[in-house]
Amino acid sequence: MKRFFLSLLLVLPALFLRAADSGRADNLIILDPAAVANLQLEYTEAEETTFEDTVFALGAIEVLPGKKAIVSSRIPGRAYSVLVIPHQEVRQGDEVAWVESRQPGDPPPVVKLEAPISGLVSKVQIAQGQPLSPDDALVEIVDLSIIEANAHVPQHFAGKLAKGQTAHIRVPSLPDKVFEARLEHIAAEADEATGTIEAAFHVANPQKLLRPGMKAEFNIVVSKREGVMSIPRTAVQGDVAERFVYIKDYELKNAFLKSPVVVGAQNDQFVEVKEGLLPGDEVVTRGAYALGFAGKGSVSLKEAMDAAHGHPHAEDGSELSAEDLQKQHDHEDGDDHAHAKGWTQATTFFAATSALLLVLLILSILQKRNPAAL
Repeated sequence: MKRFFLSLLLVLPALFLRAADSGRADNLIILDPAAVANLQLEYTEAEETTFEDTVFALGAIEVLPGKKAIVSSRIPGRAYSVLVIPHQEVRQGDEVAWVESRQPGDPPPVVKLEAPISGLVSKVQIAQGQPLSPDDALVEIVDLSIIEANAHVPQHFAGKLAKGQTAHIRVPSLPDKVFEARLEHIAAEADEATGTIEAAFHVANPQKLLRPGMKAEFNIVVSKREGVMSIPRTAVQGDVAERFVYIKDYELKNAFLKSPVVVGAQNDQFVEVKEGLLPGDEVVTRGAYALGFAGKGSVSLKEAMDAAHGHPHAEDGSELSAEDLQKQHDHEDGDDHAHAKGWTQATTFFAATSALLLVLLILSILQKRNPAAL
């Protein structure tokens, strides 16, 4: 009895290994080259990198303090001529308007108004012939070469903020652009109404893509960790209960293995992977979502294994034994081997498991009846 029990224990690991291979087959998607091309799949290699822990916040683009100027008249009168229009680029000293004085004269004296700074005309609140006074704001000019991006950070994250930290800044109107900037100052007081504290970043804007009033999203880097296995966020599929990725199969061409993963922290670009990946695994990034609708794919596992190894395999992709090859040959000669075909790896696994349970039950009964027998 002991010998049989020990023999069974030696056989079981091989059976479990075969069951694991069967599980791998169940999670394989095998496509033909045309399907792969149509999906436009892209990949990245899983590796340990420096991972950025970030704080997310919403905010807006504003004019940098000191980069806005108002043109007004020092004397009362009327607008004699207006030389600029909204959105026009001007340089410091350019003529923007002439004002006719109310002082008597023939003709009445006129005064030239100049742009005090270089920049973009954002407002023109003057029309030719309009009466003017020194209190009127006639033209507004903003310099957008550097702008201020203000993040409204939830105040419970305020303790993580520090001057000099980097942020990745995105605006919805420019989805393909990421702007990098450093934290210049943190507000002295929190906003009681919104429960946030302002963190200001100065962003170089040479192409004038960022305009005041634009909404912005901020991922502020508050710490970094070395040696973290991470992959792009687009690679991770599933829901909170089940996360998985698709890995290029190491053996079969155009084959992808659905692999469960355990994820940790994530930032605006990457996800930390705690379990489920090894360095060097090629993970599908672009097209991963579409792979979920591919079913088992357009190529069978048997066809893929035959092509990879150059010899026939079973329908489940396993190697054929000499006996299986003989049965296959007999089948080609017209012999009926339906019984052999029906005996699969799953059948073997469950039969062996049932036998083990039966042996354990018998040993338990014998132990109770006659302990000395064991």
